[in-house]
Amino acid sequence: MSAQAPPPIPTRIAPIQTAVDILDSLPGGSVVLSKVEYLLNWSRAASLWPLTFGLACCAIEMMAAWAGRFDLDRMGVIPRATPRQADCMIVAGRCTIKMAPIVRRLWEQMPEPKYVISMGSCATCGGPFYYDNYSILKGIDQVVPVDVYVPGCPPRPEALIEGLLKLQEKIKAEPFLRRAVPA
Repeated sequence: MSAQAPPPIPTRIAPIQTAVDILDSLPGGSVVLSKVEYLLNWSRAASLWPLTFGLACCAIEMMAAWAGRFDLDRMGVIPRATPRQADCMIVAGRCTIKMAPIVRRLWEQMPEPKYVISMGSCATCGGPFYYDNYSILKGIDQVVPVDVYVPGCPPRPEALIEGLLKLQEKIKAEPFLRRAVPA
């Protein structure tokens, strides 16, 4: 008598993609996923941890945004000193061509999903240094992808707060569970 392996026991646990397909086929099934996505996106948006990268005079206004009068900590925006803990980078001020690889390296060290805020005219388009200066980068978006631009020279802390609110709106609208995961 030969011993045969018992037939596999059917399981009620399906792979996640199968579960998503089943829920999408049901009427109202996407409501369940959108609620989970809403909760995840709300929690990610409500606790931004930016890597503050102040390069020039805009950094003074960025620091003022965390001071007692404006207090970004009350919004859940807590600055981090290392890119490994940050999910947002705020580039404030003019960036030289020599500094560009460092900005790129710090951006690459940040975990996914990551966002960039360009604060001030210099970080956005070179500012008043655009002409007659060979060493200034003509916008930080030449090095890293920018999600929110905060205009001004230098922008006031209120403008940075508005930029952070715009980034929070963008995060809340993202399809977090259905995004393409980098291989």
